[in-house]
Amino acid sequence: MNVYNTSSVLVLNSYNFSSEVVFPAFLFATLSYMIILFCNLILILTIILNKSLHHPMNLILLNLPVHDLIGASAFFPQIIKEILTDSRTMQYSTCVAQAFFIHIYAGGSVFTLTAMAYDRYIAICCPLKYNTVMTNAHIMRLITFVWASNLVTMGVLFILLLRLPRCRSELTQPYCDNPSLLSLVCANTTINNIYGLVVVAVSQVIANGMILYTYLQILIACFRSNRSDTKAKALQTCATHLTVFLLLECLGLFTIISYRLGSISPHLRRFLGMSTLIFPPTLNPIIYGLRTKEIREKIMHFFKNKILPS
Repeated sequence: MNVYNTSSVLVLNSYNFSSEVVFPAFLFATLSYMIILFCNLILILTIILNKSLHHPMNLILLNLPVHDLIGASAFFPQIIKEILTDSRTMQYSTCVAQAFFIHIYAGGSVFTLTAMAYDRYIAICCPLKYNTVMTNAHIMRLITFVWASNLVTMGVLFILLLRLPRCRSELTQPYCDNPSLLSLVCANTTINNIYGLVVVAVSQVIANGMILYTYLQILIACFRSNRSDTKAKALQTCATHLTVFLLLECLGLFTIISYRLGSISPHLRRFLGMSTLIFPPTLNPIIYGLRTKEIREKIMHFFKNKILPS
């Protein structure tokens, strides 16, 4: 017989660092979080404060560092607290909030990158229609759809989770997400599992289908173009975008698959999960800030004239 657990405190599967490793781990986590905050905030401020950067691609791109900040801020403060205090407990409500924002980060990043692929497709394959199609109103509808669909999808996911009673209080992960919270439940989770799989399948079909179609069309358009400078610029933009998308997709999918396969090492699962929350938010602003000429020049101008004036 299962006894339902009404305790509001959960026990985490902590890192079990030795005393010699605590300080390097704290330093790594703190520096990683500071780098993510700094780079993403610089990217956001650069786009917002420079009207010359207020064109469709950058307005869509602006949502990517926002999602990165949401994911990093849901993950790092709790991890840093665990390392410093050697705490193995967390309030259930805090755990649910952390899991919700981590899923918002993951889903929002995928949807935003898909919207960016759509923008590049219109710009490169239908350049004469670009200004007509990608109006400010259309961009706002696109961004609103990305946020609304993500919030509704993840909201339903966690509503389905919270309706179920718990009879366990020990998490298998050092941080919270939907699968680890679902492992605490001692009730029928068929509806949750089906909904989760449908959400993953539909989002992956839409995102990967859109990316595959747009990039095939972009490659065809580039090879048909007689202008080498246009071809090089388009391919550089697409390569940057594709790198970011594949990094997030590979880490995210491997993490999801690892939960479904019992033979996967729990240490590998933790590494994949934490990598999804560390590497994309760190690399995204660096990749877009350095690889996008307009943004790079504005950032350098800002530092030269505002931060380090001669």
